[in-house]
Amino acid sequence: MSELTPDAVASARLGEAGKVWTSDLSVSEFALLDSAGFRPLEFVMGSSVYHIGWQQQNLRQSVELQVLSQAMYTARFNAMGRMIAEAAQVGADGVVGTRLTFRQHGVSAEHIEFIAVGTAVISKDDPGALRRPDGAPFTSHLNVQDFYTLLKTGHTPVEFVMGVCVWHVAAQGFMQTLRQMGQNVEMPQWTQGYYDARETALSRMQAEAERVQATGITGVDWSASEWMWGTHTLEFFTSGTAVRRTGEPDGFDPGFVLPLR
Repeated sequence: MSELTPDAVASARLGEAGKVWTSDLSVSEFALLDSAGFRPLEFVMGSSVYHIGWQQQNLRQSVELQVLSQAMYTARFNAMGRMIAEAAQVGADGVVGTRLTFRQHGVSAEHIEFIAVGTAVISKDDPGALRRPDGAPFTSHLNVQDFYTLLKTGHTPVEFVMGVCVWHVAAQGFMQTLRQMGQNVEMPQWTQGYYDARETALSRMQAEAERVQATGITGVDWSASEWMWGTHTLEFFTSGTAVRRTGEPDGFDPGFVLPLR
């Protein structure tokens, strides 16, 4: 399977996209999307099942585990690339509501699957105008409400960008452990490890935004987890929607909503 083109089964399904559209939008989102001047084309997705290679580790060294970082990034990139390829096949301007999830695959901790999904949309009045500078469909993790608001500010989404870093935190020595017993004291190797992993991931996300000629990133989210790496290894993942200014604000006046209970 290529990262650039959907496989045969997906292509056959997408070939019927002009007859009945599909989406994961709620009724309210569908109505607002129409007000924003767009219509849904197809529920699109991409998947990548990936085997994670072996990484040598030094228990007494704080350092990025580059083999693992590259594996986690490549698997995510493959899933996103296949979703974009499906959107491109149906002639979409972009994908809204992009969600990127993962799960451990099979019985081995070395196998993971990343899945990217979203709704491919197209402008009703000016198809193609909001595509990325390189002509590819835009991707955005913003829901339709935020997408509508973003357009009103004179900005358009460019790409769902991300950064990842898998970092090994050095194990402290036995004597240090003894000195800290019963004490309120900072764990400097963990503090510095999280700092280093976070800054590396954020820098990579910002570099992605610069690559697609964006001027900013909105809706930045992050997570730090040890879900498969063990007690001294963490993954820091950050993501957001890169945007660029394409016009002037459209007189958008945000309102206030009061709950009825």
